[in-house]
Amino acid sequence: MAIRKVGVVGCGLMGSGIAQVCAAAGFETVVREVAQELVEKGLKGIEKNLARLVEKGVEKGGIAEATKEEIRGRLKGTTAIGDLRDCDLVIEAIIEQLPAKKELFGSLDKLCPPSTIFASNTSSLTITEIARSTKRPERFVGLHFFNPVPVMKLVEVVRTIATDAVVYEEAMAFGAKLGKTPVRAHDSTGFIVNRLLVPYLLDAIRALEEGVGSIEDIDNSMKLGCGHPMGPLTLLDFVGLDTTYYISQIMYDEFKERRFAAPPLLKRMVLAGWNGRKSGRGFYDYSDPAKAVAMKF
Repeated sequence: MAIRKVGVVGCGLMGSGIAQVCAAAGFETVVREVAQELVEKGLKGIEKNLARLVEKGVEKGGIAEATKEEIRGRLKGTTAIGDLRDCDLVIEAIIEQLPAKKELFGSLDKLCPPSTIFASNTSSLTITEIARSTKRPERFVGLHFFNPVPVMKLVEVVRTIATDAVVYEEAMAFGAKLGKTPVRAHDSTGFIVNRLLVPYLLDAIRALEEGVGSIEDIDNSMKLGCGHPMGPLTLLDFVGLDTTYYISQIMYDEFKERRFAAPPLLKRMVLAGWNGRKSGRGFYDYSDPAKAVAMKF
């Protein structure tokens, strides 16, 4: 079955980005939020992103004004879950809590025809467990995009032991149609990227705790010594310390290995509300947006 119309549930940072790339790839796209103000906020973000691409110019990798209008014309915002009933694919990008995701997919399962493919953008939860809330586990996959979605080229396409092979190949093809590089991942907690990234980030915190180096020296070492675009502690601030802490808890619960366990410093920073850039303070102080200053512990 060809995917022509896509539904996206959630119009926050990830959901709006997913909706934007779907519409830009030529798919009729419906994005749903629980409140009209959230719909409008998400659509305004998309408008700003598209406006920047117009300003950039076609010759520099941007888009024409006419293309912007075509993309916007394929995109509809709604608060009504019923508007998703005729979608060929529905991608969930809501809060990273299992009960909320299961409740949503339970409702969608009753609403959408049996042919509709369901996908979750979860970064850490088990796709199989989410799919249990439906009667179509064979038509359920993970589509894990990365932030910011319009810029990041990767999408992890996650297959469970119950996913139909034809459905999985359709999901892989869909990822490619979005202009992404789809990678095949099995339904193992953390998939590929977080399975490798989270222990690295947690080890960077342990190195700081144990006095191996300062915040600046740890970050500079990985940037200049390994060619990383940003150091691990800067990346933690960008991702969100609370987000990393939550993912580490899920992964430790699954594997019971120390490398997935949150270091005490991470737990205390989250308890203090030091969640990184979004809170203005993490491993760096962002009081001056033009110059982040490393914290002293």
